[in-house]
Amino acid sequence: MTEVRLSASEIAQALALAEAATAADGVGPLSEHALLRLRDGGHGLTIVSAGRVVGYAHVDPATDEESAAAELVVHPEYRRLGHGRALLRAVLDVNAPLRVWAHGDLPAAAALAGSEGMSRVRVLFQMRRPAVDPLPEFTAASGVRLRAFVPGRDEQAWLDVNARAFADHPEQGAWTMDDLLQREGESWFDPDGFFLAENEQGVLGFHWTKTHPDGAGEVYVVGVDPAAQGMGLGRTLTLAGLHHLQRRGVPYILLYVDESNAAAVRLYESLGFTRHAVDVMYGSSPSAS
Repeated sequence: MTEVRLSASEIAQALALAEAATAADGVGPLSEHALLRLRDGGHGLTIVSAGRVVGYAHVDPATDEESAAAELVVHPEYRRLGHGRALLRAVLDVNAPLRVWAHGDLPAAAALAGSEGMSRVRVLFQMRRPAVDPLPEFTAASGVRLRAFVPGRDEQAWLDVNARAFADHPEQGAWTMDDLLQREGESWFDPDGFFLAENEQGVLGFHWTKTHPDGAGEVYVVGVDPAAQGMGLGRTLTLAGLHHLQRRGVPYILLYVDESNAAAVRLYESLGFTRHAVDVMYGSSPSAS
C-alpha cells in the first residue's frame, strides 16, 4: 500500500466515505486542510474492497520543524475488519515518527492509537457560544484602525503577519500564497468578515471569520504580530469578528483552540464560549513501524 495520486473516481469515493463517516460519527474525520487537498487531487493512501474505496489516509510529509501528520477514515460499513490498523501501519512504515489526528476523540480511534503504541501529544478544543448572547463593545488602541481585507492587495502582508504570529505553530504559520488563494476561491470566503488591524507601520493582526453551509459562524483564525503584543489587539479583533457574525444572524459561533493555550482559552471563556468537542493528536516514537 503506497501513497499515490488519486484518480477522479477515487477522489469522489473518498469524499463520499468521509461524508458517510461524518453522518455515522457526528464529527468529520478529515480537517478542512485534508479535504481541500483531497478534493484538489492530492496524494493519499486508499484501501479498496470489491472495487470500492473503503478507507483513506491523508498524509502531510515531515518538515524540518515537524514530523509527518496523518488523518485516517474508514467507511462505517467496513469497520472492525482491520482496515484502520492497516492504514495506520502503512503510513507508519514510511513516516515514523508520525502524528495522527483523531477528530472527536472517538473511543475506537483512541483504542487503535493506544494498541499501536501511540500517545496523546496535543489536544484541540472546539468551543461554542450562542450568537445571540450579548457581546461587550470594543475600541481599538490609539493609532490602530480596523478594516476589511482587500483581495488582490493584502495577501502578502497577511502572510507575513500570519507567519510571525504562528511561528511556533507550523500548521498555520507555514501557509503559502497558494494556501491563501485556495481559500479565497471557496464559496464561503467573504472579505467583509476578514478584519485587519493596522497602523502607519502596516498590518498588526487579523481576525478571519467563516460562515459554514449550515449557517454557523466560526472564529476561523485570529493572529497578532508578536511585536504588537500588549495592545489588546487579540480581544479587539476577536470582538470585531464576533459582532460581525452576530449581525449576520448566525445561530452559533464556534472556534478551535489548543488546550495548552491557557490565555486564549480564558479569553474565549470570558466571551461566553464553552467546550463543545475535542480533537486529539496522537504521536508515535521514531522507531514505530
